[in-house]
Amino acid sequence: MIGSLLVANRGEIAVRVIRTCAELGIRSVVVHSSADRDSTAVRLADEAVQIGPPAVKDSYLNIPAVIEAARGRAVDAIHPGYGFLSENADFAEVCEAEGITFVGPPAKVMAQLGDKSSARSLMAGAGLPLLPGSRDPLGAAEAAALAGEIGYPVIVKAVAGGGGRGMAVVRSAAEFPRAWAQTRAAAQAVFGDGRLYVERYLDSARHVEIQVLADRHGAVVHLGARDCSLQRRHQKLVEESPAPLLPPELIEEMGAAAVRGAEAAGYVGAGTFEFLVDADRRFFFMEVNCRLQVEHPVTEAVTGLDLVREQLRVAAGEPLGFTQGDVRLTGAALECRVNAEDPARDFAPAPGVLDECRLPAGPFTRVDTHAFPGYRVPALYDSLLAKVIVWAPDRDAAIARMRRALGEVEVRGPGVATTAEFLRDVLDHPRFRAAGHDTAFVESL
Repeated sequence: MIGSLLVANRGEIAVRVIRTCAELGIRSVVVHSSADRDSTAVRLADEAVQIGPPAVKDSYLNIPAVIEAARGRAVDAIHPGYGFLSENADFAEVCEAEGITFVGPPAKVMAQLGDKSSARSLMAGAGLPLLPGSRDPLGAAEAAALAGEIGYPVIVKAVAGGGGRGMAVVRSAAEFPRAWAQTRAAAQAVFGDGRLYVERYLDSARHVEIQVLADRHGAVVHLGARDCSLQRRHQKLVEESPAPLLPPELIEEMGAAAVRGAEAAGYVGAGTFEFLVDADRRFFFMEVNCRLQVEHPVTEAVTGLDLVREQLRVAAGEPLGFTQGDVRLTGAALECRVNAEDPARDFAPAPGVLDECRLPAGPFTRVDTHAFPGYRVPALYDSLLAKVIVWAPDRDAAIARMRRALGEVEVRGPGVATTAEFLRDVLDHPRFRAAGHDTAFVESL
């Protein structure tokens, strides 16, 4: 097992990893920017190393600074969390060169799956269904011609995109040139890669993902499905497992497809295969997330597995301790992301100092957070304050438990607003209660 681990992240995911390290007897080191010197992660870790100023490019994205911190503390492994360097193949390669275990897939696998063009080609070869569109990056003229062939609406996507960024929905040929140019410029600025592709866009679709775990000995299992359809601007707000209204045989078919895809890629670690499911219950591959997802706790709630623990076991070279036949999903779980955002202002960020910060508790209620009274919500980083996760024997009971839990959220401060009340309204909506929501639901409100 790993003896010491560096956490190359911040916020609730850094806290989450540090806690599992403490339970496993692994010494934890967390790197942080000067803005996070008083953070919960810094308080909980065995050691903390400041690696730069608040700007992410000078701290959390600064590969030399992270590696230098790892060298100086002689750590065995680095856990990248999600976001930041978690899907950076160059970072994974540097870790490998330094003899430091990267908690994630090998660099070459990440590079192949992180490039959406090569990922689509690989998954098509493994028999996963794709939406009509291009497998390779296109020029503007080629893309416009293809969009006309497959029919509008289409979605323009960055090959290197992720996290809901680097994409644009285009509904007519007249809109296409401007949308293409804007998306290309944004992709170049954000990802340093302006290559784009185009595929058909489904207005009314469910966003369903399959969690996989793979060890270094060729074993791959899936842990059921999560429904992540409730989103704003392609950013998830509510996640649940199992995916409601989808028949078990469809979920099993999607799970088998994800396992085939992982095997074809030579995947190692925890990963997520994302799919769109249309009104006819046909599913289409979108992408692979080569990291731990924000919403992993709902899978933990229904399976009883600690996914961070499983990541660390796999990274240490241990085989999976269970087979597909051993996986049992029990009950229903929901996760709501409480963000420092103002839904009344189109989810504009609402940073500030938290004068009050009271978060839920109670039966089968879990809160993953880094916030506390007096915490200054920074404008530079992600707006996530807390993830509220509940489990219950069935979906209706889970919704009722989540409503109760969100009603206990009391987060106040000058200029601070949260999504908690908005999320309660969503849970009360007849379409959500009937599981009739889709990726366009929030915009339709």
